[in-house]
Amino acid sequence: MERWQNRVAVITGASSGIGAACAKLIVAAGIKVVGLARRTERMESLKNSLTTEQQKNFYYRQCDVSQEQQVQEAFEWIEKQLGGTDILVNNAGIIRDGNLVEMPMHDIKDVVNTNFMAPIYCTQSAFKSMQKRSFPGHLIFINSTAGLAGYNPGPDYPSLNVYTPTKFALNAINEICRQELMTLKTKIKTTNISPGWVSTEIVPDETKTELGDVILQADDVANAVMYALSTPPHTQVQEITLRAVGEWY
Repeated sequence: MERWQNRVAVITGASSGIGAACAKLIVAAGIKVVGLARRTERMESLKNSLTTEQQKNFYYRQCDVSQEQQVQEAFEWIEKQLGGTDILVNNAGIIRDGNLVEMPMHDIKDVVNTNFMAPIYCTQSAFKSMQKRSFPGHLIFINSTAGLAGYNPGPDYPSLNVYTPTKFALNAINEICRQELMTLKTKIKTTNISPGWVSTEIVPDETKTELGDVILQADDVANAVMYALSTPPHTQVQEITLRAVGEWY
């Protein structure tokens, strides 16, 4: 992890869950962290939970990553204040209730814009910063086993509607980025991390109760992020799939 010392990691959806867990581990490793989220009060609480030394390396910006202009402004601030983006953790994601065939179109657009378009906005901004400085950075996509081929939780569970297609698409984004970054002769890495059920706010309480201890914790995913970052420059961890022991899908 020495090569990342004092570098800058941008984490979307950093106010809770996996994003907050990633922020804690990354800043503890001596890396500057910029959290992007809508709930600034959550990120202020996160900052206050850090040690005094770590607080000096934790920054946050209010940003709805589904809005292209807000993303551009956030990354411009990072460029001016901190010198650029070296690591990007595309973590922000949402889900809405309902069946794809009948749910309101505004709900579908919210999910698509957050889960699909936001990673593209952020990836383009981060890549621009890395390329300008010829820096071999790292793009990380927090995905889901719901985006793996063959995903089928069965008729007893509610549909994940458009959430599943957006996660399938994130697999393709990761792969096309990997190919393009090679074609452009960069040394930038990409990693796609697909966890199963994780005990975060996005999972309903009744589902958590039903799963019992057959569920991952946010720290499990954050540790996978740290593993990918810890590999030497010539090694790329392309895909990580995480499931709790005993989890079917």
